[in-house]
Amino acid sequence: MPPKTAEASDTSFAKTDRNRIRRLHERGTYDKEAVFAILDAAMVCHIAYVIDGQPFCTPTAFWREGEHLYWHGSAASRMLRSQNDGLPVCLTVTHLDSLVLARCGFNHSVDYRSALCFGTAHIIDDPDHKAKLLDNMINRFYPERAASLRQSTVQELKATTVIGMEIEEAVGKVRSKGIGDEEEDYALPIYAVRFPITQVVGEGQTCVRMPHGVARPEGLSVFKPGRRLDEIMTETYGKSGL
Repeated sequence: MPPKTAEASDTSFAKTDRNRIRRLHERGTYDKEAVFAILDAAMVCHIAYVIDGQPFCTPTAFWREGEHLYWHGSAASRMLRSQNDGLPVCLTVTHLDSLVLARCGFNHSVDYRSALCFGTAHIIDDPDHKAKLLDNMINRFYPERAASLRQSTVQELKATTVIGMEIEEAVGKVRSKGIGDEEEDYALPIYAVRFPITQVVGEGQTCVRMPHGVARPEGLSVFKPGRRLDEIMTETYGKSGL
């Protein structure tokens, strides 16, 4: 583990050579609640790791339980079984919030929220623990849904790999300033604009083979057409009890 330059606390992650912001450090935060808010507003992350000198980066769905992160279906799972002590990984999340067009190419930018989390990935081998975590994943995204589903078979559970890691170090980074030009450039007759970017839920398309009379579960009421996905993910995390 890299040497610490600032100690961790109940409310902040330690600042180390591994997670320290080196450029535009004023955008960085080591506050745990701020980092968790970025993570909990997301459904998909990217996991970077190196095996035998070859770098990989895998996109996958993930979820948080306290200071632990979990995911499944990663290509790393096949290789993790040969890593007895686990595999160092960096899990990242990014929300693109706007496109920023300024009066100079240098000042063109984007508004964003991002988080980097470092830890050691390990496979969850205990069948009961794995089954519980998979139910937690369903309930995290779709409140109270797991109990209404057909239970996964033993073979289905065997075919599913669940990977977890404790967050050893983390940092968030946020830009939200919109247009930021040089003071002398504001008078230039050049069009400048900020385009907000959001992911929104569309109209649900029910399965054409669903039996007549099956009602939409109350837990899915948050998935309303036009609602922002990051807002829904934050809301469903709060309802999950994780």
